[in-house]
Amino acid sequence: MTMRHLWMTGCGLGYAPVASGTFGSAGAIAIALGIWVVGRQAGSTPLVLDAVWFVLAVLATVGCGLWGDWAIGFFAGRSRKAGDPGQVVLDEWAGQWVALIALPMTAATPARALAVLAVQFVLFRLFDVLKPPPASQLEKLPGGWGIALDDVAAGVYANLVGQLIFRVFWV
Repeated sequence: MTMRHLWMTGCGLGYAPVASGTFGSAGAIAIALGIWVVGRQAGSTPLVLDAVWFVLAVLATVGCGLWGDWAIGFFAGRSRKAGDPGQVVLDEWAGQWVALIALPMTAATPARALAVLAVQFVLFRLFDVLKPPPASQLEKLPGGWGIALDDVAAGVYANLVGQLIFRVFWV
């Protein structure tokens, strides 16, 4: 398995027999939890953690965009979805990390951080499945950009709702 293959499949999570996108999102949350733990132990500021989510989301989006044509060709005939192979979950990683940017969890207690991660996981999966506009239109872009940008849009929606939940209602 090449590095490109490994990353596009979310270190193999895209091969889950059902709900590969959900497994991919769970992988992104697991990585985020690890980063939160390390950041907390290192005394990171909210800005540092937000920068990490942002950089990871950009890298995953660009990687998906650039490697998307390869993935479509490689997984042709092996996927139920034309144009967006189910095995590709790097897009879920990108969207899931966008869903975490600027949420109040850096200095949070472990219980609060887990609540943020859990709520954002559910919100991202909901918006990824529903694909409200413009996500549904972005999905139609060619190659890997269509694969990635609908998930980034779902991440933005999840982030906006998460900001309301954790900054207004669940303070």
